Amino acid sequence: MKNIVILISGGGSNMAAIVRAAEHERWAARFDARVAAVISNKADAAGLALARERGIATAVVPHRDFANREDFDRALAAAVDAHAPALVVLAGFMRILTPGFVGRYAGRLINIHPSLLPAFPGLNTHQRAIDAGCKVAGLTVHQVTAELDHGPILAQAVVPVFADDTATSLAERVLVHEHRVYPAAIAAWLGETK
Repeated sequence: MKNIVILISGGGSNMAAIVRAAEHERWAARFDARVAAVISNKADAAGLALARERGIATAVVPHRDFANREDFDRALAAAVDAHAPALVVLAGFMRILTPGFVGRYAGRLINIHPSLLPAFPGLNTHQRAIDAGCKVAGLTVHQVTAELDHGPILAQAVVPVFADDTATSLAERVLVHEHRVYPAAIAAWLGETK
């Protein structure tokens, strides 16, 4: 069985979309894959409760308990490795990972970013797209590399930017597409690694 470990920091809406897709699209039968665990750096992340309700193992590795990123990433890797992951999925995990962590999961660590990379890596992507006068925005699913938001692109979706958009309204429309595109990109990855 290919175990998928999802890392979150908050509400877990993308994680929930992935779990629903895994169930409805029968990833266990089609790809011999399952969502094995959800891990968060925040004990109060609402997504943990969603995972528990679905019978998925959960763990918390609080980043504030560690003196530096390297120590946190070592503890996080230990929690991830406890589930023998074939794929590690960042779904709203709001921590920059060290090169050591990224290298450990090279080729099997993916992220979703709310812009059409390489445009607008980092934070505040929706407001930056509006401020730049972009006519379209969107999202990118990509492999994670040591350079922030610059890994090989697996999937993208384009969302129009309207004249009256705010960062919030644009983010809401992009999120709808994230919930469709991220699970599809994971299914494609699983299909290619049979």
